[in-house]
Amino acid sequence: MLLIYALLFVMIFFWGFSFIIVDIALEFVTPLSIAFYRLILASITMILIDLYLSRKKSDKETLTIGNTINKDSERNYWLCIVLASLAGVSLYLFVIYSAISLIGPSLPVLTDCLINPILITILSLFIFKEKLTINKGVGFIVASFGAFLLITGGNIGILQPTSPNFLGYILALLAPLMWSFYAIAIKKASQFSNNRSDFHNLRNISILGCLEFIILNLITGDFNIFLSNLLNPIVFLCALYLGLGAFVIGYYIWNYSLKKLRSSSVASFLYLQPFITLIFSFIFQRYDVIGIWNIIGSFIVILAMIVINYKKQEL
Repeated sequence: MLLIYALLFVMIFFWGFSFIIVDIALEFVTPLSIAFYRLILASITMILIDLYLSRKKSDKETLTIGNTINKDSERNYWLCIVLASLAGVSLYLFVIYSAISLIGPSLPVLTDCLINPILITILSLFIFKEKLTINKGVGFIVASFGAFLLITGGNIGILQPTSPNFLGYILALLAPLMWSFYAIAIKKASQFSNNRSDFHNLRNISILGCLEFIILNLITGDFNIFLSNLLNPIVFLCALYLGLGAFVIGYYIWNYSLKKLRSSSVASFLYLQPFITLIFSFIFQRYDVIGIWNIIGSFIVILAMIVINYKKQEL
């Protein structure tokens, strides 16, 4: 169990720092271009890993789709995978990267991590019949208050429609909705996976995401921007980090953890992500100011995570 928690902290580090990397990359390319570059590198990596792992598959891992039940399972599996690629890859990356380009890295990640665990928990209550205990309920309420302080610094006016960056706020609010659908879709996909590995599932998602981004880049005309920056060393290093660290390692840990823990417990770790992003935003001087209320909110979030995951039987 400690290993899973350690992996989740690694995942949160990769994801928290990735918002700073995206903000750097957006100085050279568009949101669609860097997202497409990221998916290309991730897909190549996933294909190579899957080819390596396929040599070590045991007989019981071999897919058997010869009967009606397995055919139905395959159809449901691919439906979930397509939904996961749309919600958690193409739409999510486009929305969150666009938000970063408009309002910087901190507010999108803060909004994302405030709403994500709540939405995932609510959806899990209906879809997976998970039980919301008093322990978790109190923890999520406390975490939501802490995340609110992280986002606003105590000033709710920044989220008002009259704000000059209102479109950025709207996109930031849409991001957690997309990710919540991804979390549910990938967990449902694992139920129909016919012993496919997590790497196999991620490989399929990354390849579908690439195809979706090719279409989006062609429609918007961003494909030329992508090609002109293909050999840009800064953009390449940013895409490499996003593809290997944030996607391959981060997504794998997320999917693996969902098999071992309740969705609500895994989602609670997302409350740490804003804390990491704010720290690196300050270090790299990404025009984000960390005030006393942001720091207080961070400690409240950490306390809430301890409350949510305190009892072993709640995992």
